[in-house]
Amino acid sequence: MPRGKHRRPRTNPLTRHAVVAGTGTAALALPLLGATAASAVEPAQTATTAKVPSVTYTTRKGDTLYDIADRYDAQGGWRQLYKDNRKAIGDDPRLIHTGLDLEVRATKKASTTAGKASAPAKKSAVAKATQASVKSYPNNLDGWIRNALDIMSQNGIPGSYDGIHRNIMRESSGNPSAMNNWDSNAVAGTPSKGLLQVIDPTFATYHVPGTVFDPFDPVANIVAACNYAAARYGSIDNVNGPY
Repeated sequence: MPRGKHRRPRTNPLTRHAVVAGTGTAALALPLLGATAASAVEPAQTATTAKVPSVTYTTRKGDTLYDIADRYDAQGGWRQLYKDNRKAIGDDPRLIHTGLDLEVRATKKASTTAGKASAPAKKSAVAKATQASVKSYPNNLDGWIRNALDIMSQNGIPGSYDGIHRNIMRESSGNPSAMNNWDSNAVAGTPSKGLLQVIDPTFATYHVPGTVFDPFDPVANIVAACNYAAARYGSIDNVNGPY
């Protein structure tokens, strides 16, 4: 017999490779199909981002953007709070005018305690933010005086609506941009400014923290002038002429 006739037929290397590759392909097919299936259902599993409730907060004496954002867990922190309210606040986020109505994107960190939903806690945060809102003031002479009176009350500065209004009408006729360019103060380089015609050194000395550091700001001007009048005359109510 010729040698090798009863040898086990040799498998073609190409055939063996095809079997291995085929097996490999079959093994890999399941993960590939699984990935495709997972991808297909992924949109259905993705949670829809809940709209963050926006609440109105009216600023009070001593408020800072950081404190407000921290108090209501504001989305984006104080920077986002400032961005959302820059028109009302102005160019300096450190100067927070009392009585501003700020829109706060209030949120509440998710609670995992006993698997309970955090919705009630979130509603509580919104309710607290709403309750924390205080009265707002119109952007006119009446509103400026009433806003100033509230700040004065918080700081123990005496004065009445009539006393403030009477002196404002005499000093500036109610124009917050009024400036005296002709009297002795102006000649000395410190012209009187604003509703109650306060010079810069006096404004700086009697400025009340929490109000804008700007003598042309109507509320800041009134409060600083009344603070000065209280120190010198006992009250703005006692001022009936140039002071």
